Amino acid sequence: MVVIRLSRWGTKKRPYYHVVVTDRRNSRDGSFIERLGSYNPIATGKEIELQLNMERINYWITQGAKPSERVQHLIEKNKQDKQNNA
Repeated sequence: MVVIRLSRWGTKKRPYYHVVVTDRRNSRDGSFIERLGSYNPIATGKEIELQLNMERINYWITQGAKPSERVQHLIEKNKQDKQNNA
């Protein structure tokens, strides 16, 4: 099964995540099919907290990929931010 989930990058106590499409059996930080965005939970100043390629995310969901709970929350947050800025 293909899933959309977070892959941790960054250093100790400074997490940075990539939103990736991968096979469910791969390890969290292992190989992936495609990178769909990034999430920086401790963004400050001009740093971008959340960046998602919604076109590709929607494509993968139509192909049967299941987003993790956290990624689903981030997708909803991204949609709300787009509506508030428009």
